[in-house]
This record gives sequence, structure tokens and C-alpha cells, in this order.
Amino acid sequence: MGDHFQTVVDVDATADEARALAARVVEWLVAEGIVLGERTDCVLGQPLGHPPGPNWQRAVEESPDWDPWDGLAVHTERTVFDSGQGGPESVTCPRCETTAPLSGETYGETYDEDYELSGEGPAGEADPDSGEGEAENSVWPRFAAAMGTWHETGAATVDCPACARPVALTDWIWEDDYYAFGHLGLEFWNWPELRPDFIQDISRLLGGHRTVHVWGKL
Repeated sequence: MGDHFQTVVDVDATADEARALAARVVEWLVAEGIVLGERTDCVLGQPLGHPPGPNWQRAVEESPDWDPWDGLAVHTERTVFDSGQGGPESVTCPRCETTAPLSGETYGETYDEDYELSGEGPAGEADPDSGEGEAENSVWPRFAAAMGTWHETGAATVDCPACARPVALTDWIWEDDYYAFGHLGLEFWNWPELRPDFIQDISRLLGGHRTVHVWGKL
């Protein structure tokens, strides 16, 4: 069945703010009984996380038919958050609102989990070295390169293929919120669907910062 995760990403928090903001949210989650204060081996990708608390139901949609069996991982470093399996189908420019399809492209370069550009495309894509299926003016390499730059420096732009204006990588709108870029992420492992008003409560605790809800599966 695999493991799934939901990450509430603060896309406005700076590197200097991330730890203090994370502590504020965790303190509230513990006070509400949504997670426990003591950390245990209950998350993937990190040594310790916060297990579900006695009132975890307050965070999820009503009448879940199963209980969470893992906990909350807190990320406070510059991170490219993604949905895991598959890949983004499209991306939309927030300025001209033009949507650029990505699913039909040959991914000559991808952004791998080590935040480096590689020559391997997603499963099922043509070998980029073969030249088969490579589209002219491909959009994806622009974003792959920008992701590497953003992870190194915290800032990157991508010129819109439609309006030609530079747009900050963090402002692009990914279909199904496949990607989010930030210094703070609250990652709930194997929980029922989080409630929109719960995510709004977190945003308020973050000072009204913009948040993106990334849902994925391994």
C-alpha cells in the first residue's frame, strides 16, 4: 500500500524565522493534544518525530475510517518539497495565468532527491541521450535548473514561456501542488486527510504566511 504524507509548507518563512515559527506551531499542536511533545521513531526520512496525540481527530476530516499510524516530522531547512511518485502535469504562470503542460515533454534533466541535475528522466520517458521524443523549447529544464539554483542560494526565477517575464520559482502554481519551496514544512506521515480549517489555523499561527498543502506517496 505504501506510505503517504501531507506537508504544510510555509512558503513565506525566511531561513532565520523557520525554527521559531516551527516551535510556535508545535507548541500549539501539543497543547491541543493533536501531537505529543515527546519525539519518537515515528516518521520517515528523519530520526525522530511527534507521534499522534489523543486529539488527533481535530486535525483531520470528520469521521476518518482509520487512525494515523505515524507522526509529524518538522523541517526547518531550505527544502524542495514534492509529492513523491509521478511528476507534475503542468505549471501556471501567476502573472499571465498561462498554463504550460509538462506531461508530454521528454525530461532530459530532472531534479533528483540530492538536489542535483541528472540526465535520467521519469520511468517510461525516452532516453534523453537518444534524441527520441525531445520537444523543442522544452519547459522542464528551465525549472530543473531553477530548483538547483534555489536550493543553493534561496532565490531563483524562471522566465514564463508565454509572457516572457521572469517569475520567482516560489510563485509558480503547480498542478495539484506537486511542488512547494520553503524553509519550513510540517510533514504528517500516514494521517487521514487534513482539514482545510486546520491548515488555516496553522497559517494564522505562522503570522498569516502563505502555505501550500503537498500530498504525496512513496
